Amino acid sequence: MMGIITLLVMILSLQRMFAVNGDNFSDTYKATENILVNCGSSTSVQLGERRATPDNISSPQFSLIQNPLSLSIQANSSSLNNIRSSVNYVLYTTARLSRSEFTYSFLVTEGPKFVRLHFYPSSYSNFDRYSSLFSVKSGPFTLLKDFNASLTADNDDDSRTIVFREYCIKVQRGEQRLNVTFIPNTAMSLHAYAFINGIEVVSVPSYLYYTKPEDRGFYIVGHSSLYQIESNMALETMYRINAGGRQISPDQDTGMFRRWDEEEQYSTEYGLTRVYFGPDKLRYTQISNYSAPEEVYRTGLSCGPGERAETYNVTREFEVDSQFLYLVRLHFCDIMPYTGNTSEVFFQIFIADKLAQHHADVLLWAQGNPTPYYKDYAVWMLSNDQKLKKLNLSIKLQPYDGGDISLYRDVILNGIEIFKISDANSNLQGPNPDPRLNPYSPQINSQKPRTSNKRTKIFVVAGTTSGLILLSIIFLIIWQLRTRIQYSAATLESNKHSSSSLPSDLCRCFSIAEIKAATNNFDDIFIIGVGGFGNVYKGYIDNNTLPVAIKRLKPGSQQGAQEFLTEIVMLSYLRHVHLVSLMGYCNEGDEMILVYEFMAHGTFFDHLYGSDCKEPLSWKQRLEVSLGAARGLHYLHSGAGHNIIHRDVKSTNILLDEKWVAKVSDFGLSKVGPAGVSRSHISTVVKGSVGYLDPEYYKRQRLTLKSDVYSFGVVLLEVLCGRRPLLRTVEKQKANLVDWFRRCHREGVIHETVDPFLIESITPECLKAFSDMALSCLADDGNERPSMNDVVWGLEFAMKLQESTEDPVMDANSGAQKEEEEETLLMKRVMEDDADKCSEIH
Repeated sequence: MMGIITLLVMILSLQRMFAVNGDNFSDTYKATENILVNCGSSTSVQLGERRATPDNISSPQFSLIQNPLSLSIQANSSSLNNIRSSVNYVLYTTARLSRSEFTYSFLVTEGPKFVRLHFYPSSYSNFDRYSSLFSVKSGPFTLLKDFNASLTADNDDDSRTIVFREYCIKVQRGEQRLNVTFIPNTAMSLHAYAFINGIEVVSVPSYLYYTKPEDRGFYIVGHSSLYQIESNMALETMYRINAGGRQISPDQDTGMFRRWDEEEQYSTEYGLTRVYFGPDKLRYTQISNYSAPEEVYRTGLSCGPGERAETYNVTREFEVDSQFLYLVRLHFCDIMPYTGNTSEVFFQIFIADKLAQHHADVLLWAQGNPTPYYKDYAVWMLSNDQKLKKLNLSIKLQPYDGGDISLYRDVILNGIEIFKISDANSNLQGPNPDPRLNPYSPQINSQKPRTSNKRTKIFVVAGTTSGLILLSIIFLIIWQLRTRIQYSAATLESNKHSSSSLPSDLCRCFSIAEIKAATNNFDDIFIIGVGGFGNVYKGYIDNNTLPVAIKRLKPGSQQGAQEFLTEIVMLSYLRHVHLVSLMGYCNEGDEMILVYEFMAHGTFFDHLYGSDCKEPLSWKQRLEVSLGAARGLHYLHSGAGHNIIHRDVKSTNILLDEKWVAKVSDFGLSKVGPAGVSRSHISTVVKGSVGYLDPEYYKRQRLTLKSDVYSFGVVLLEVLCGRRPLLRTVEKQKANLVDWFRRCHREGVIHETVDPFLIESITPECLKAFSDMALSCLADDGNERPSMNDVVWGLEFAMKLQESTEDPVMDANSGAQKEEEEETLLMKRVMEDDADKCSEIH
């Protein structure tokens, strides 16, 4: 009898195992509903593996419940240039717009659905770009409230012109329809309208994100209570990251058409190891194979085992709306080559700076190698300051520091998903971004415009409740800002012929006709540089007698507009032999153009790495360029009346004129530094270039003058080593230039880092002085870094050492002259320090 019972138990166990594995080893998840609507269109289009159905014809999958005023409109063709490279470009060429409510009703089955909304904020015919103001609801859930897609796009740090939202909503048993309703807020503005370019509805496996009824749930970080994602909740996807790997397109997902972004833009640590697992099969015994694409589990991030891992961690920062609870899903797969037993690698997990997991043992969780697994956590992102709209949700994986329990001190992370959870009022809408200036007419003049009595008011205050009054006040503020913008555009034009805050003798205002004439209507043959901001052209002004560099910023970018404004304000008043000169600007229509003096020899970067360079710069030339750039930065820090922090010091922003004189350029990210004895830093969002960022700045968001010093220290290493700050094609210990250089210096083999082209020309004395100066600039503690005045002095001293050794007339045994030169330089440094102190006092 016992034998029969044992046999039955074994049979049931095998059935359960094969039931799980039978689902897991299917090719992919087959979505019951896979609906893609091309809103405002009358023709279907193919987008990758999917076909977008037009909403102007009847469909068995959905219906459009609209009012007679609902319109299908094509986007402005010129504005579409910003998104022509998008995979879903065709989806944004048409839109459904209305000043009255309209609804898309989808015929669906029971279960969770992804609802994806695609917006392209553009100026459609008779619909102003900034007048879109509406809410979006689906069943009991408020997905968006008083939403303005244009403000959202303008406030996006990476300057995207497309706004995308993804939600997960569960259709309850007995329901056959999923409705998505767009409601213009005409109470706040008579001209308010709603619009949508594309909608997706895609089925999701029942318990991929929702908690199974028999499961206890998962912990809320910092609390002992368990939490469950229940069927009456909705989720908004905030981030979906393939850690250590490339971006994964929707067509490459596991049947749900999710997009997985690469993780680098969210990183606050560099030099981490990217791990890849080969062609062997992954073992799906703990989770379904549709949980994430295989590529997510085959690529990952780690610190790399050993001494370095003890001080490193894997840290990511994600900006989220405050006052919400979030689901954080971390994807793991133990693909490290040195593991095979539990407790060989375990680590701690911190979420929002709270300990979420004291002992994370991926191999123990997954019960095998290589077995994919994910772990869920809930975390509250709350702030006592109600004005604080955004918070940083940090995720940090740190090697366990608890003795010899863990054989390898390392971490592993393969993927991240972060979802906002609907609140008690079924709301998912966070606070709208603060209104900014219209990117096409940046406010250059600081003078406040006079209010025009003739202007027609376009906003009305409706209702008597306090809520509507408050909302009306907010929208009136937006209206005032737009009035100022239009005034500023007019004053900019008048600045060409009258005195203003931008003196005409320092900053000339060019017409677009002059710019087109200088570049033969932006002919491609005149392009001398290309960057994220746009193209740089060589042109000729003043009857073709004066060569200039013309930087044409991409229209429609709020970030570009801010940098455009900063560049003009900064360079109009800064004049120094080692700063590039701004000759003027053009702000006409959609164009934002800056005109600089022409730098005949291009960027310092080109002459360190560029293939067009016939011969690399000599060591003495590199010293002279470094010294010139240091003098330019020193002027910014202490000689320009205010402490100015460049914030983007790198070799591409050091230009060389026809006489090889170095000039610092690109002041679009510059900030006026802290003023007064009591302030040592300014708090600001991290911006700059990967590989050059000050570690203190990107960890604490505290910007100081010493942040520029760190970045310049990286440039000095580029000068000496002839290689870029970050390389992914070399062995791990050499990937990060700063780490490699520090280790070689510590081991006494610094000569191994020197550019082979320089090895015969650089003298030992100069090498020591130069490398010591570079390392001092790269100190982890900003207080221990030298000032730019000290850097200038140190480079001058290195130059003297190089010249004295090269001079054949000088007696090698004569130390008196060298000592005299050192004393002279020291005295010069002391006098400059005293002069700086006097200027600060006055």
